[in-house]
Amino acid sequence: MAPPPRRDPNYSIRRKDEEQWVAVSLRPANFLPGVAIGFLLGIILDLSSSWRSRFSFASAPASRANKRTGGSVAPGEELKMVLVVRQDLKMGAGKIASQCAHAATGLYADLLASNRVLLRQWEQFGQAKIVLACKNQQEMNRIKETAEHRGIPTFVVADAGRTQVLAGSKTVLAVGPGRKADIDTVTGKLRLL
Repeated sequence: MAPPPRRDPNYSIRRKDEEQWVAVSLRPANFLPGVAIGFLLGIILDLSSSWRSRFSFASAPASRANKRTGGSVAPGEELKMVLVVRQDLKMGAGKIASQCAHAATGLYADLLASNRVLLRQWEQFGQAKIVLACKNQQEMNRIKETAEHRGIPTFVVADAGRTQVLAGSKTVLAVGPGRKADIDTVTGKLRLL
């Protein structure tokens, strides 16, 4: 039979030293700079990954991100977003402006989660947004289906119905951002609002 393990006489001293080290490490004066440094490193890593992807994007094989834009988008290529407003609802200028803002920010949030490369490229080239008019809900639906079929991102605003429009009415469709040529094939026949 093996003898019982011996207890280290310095065990309690080492344990007390470790406890003191942890207590000192977690003081706000020591802890907060570490959190700040970690936050800054996270931002730097996020920026460096978007920087790398910007330069390797043209040579990368077609990916899911490319399919969402209707094909690959080469660096420096002109991108735009189109906001399509229904004319049959007879919205006032302020209502149209707020609905367009909802559409643009909604699509931005979607792309922030699904396609940051496209979003960053669009941001670098001025975030072009064009406001167009469509006749009615049917025309808006047709434009949305065509854009989605071509892999162009879309976002539809359904109004809450608190002011001028009936609740649930689809007021504005955001299409893009995408290559200017791809967007024009979907919305090229519409007139400026």
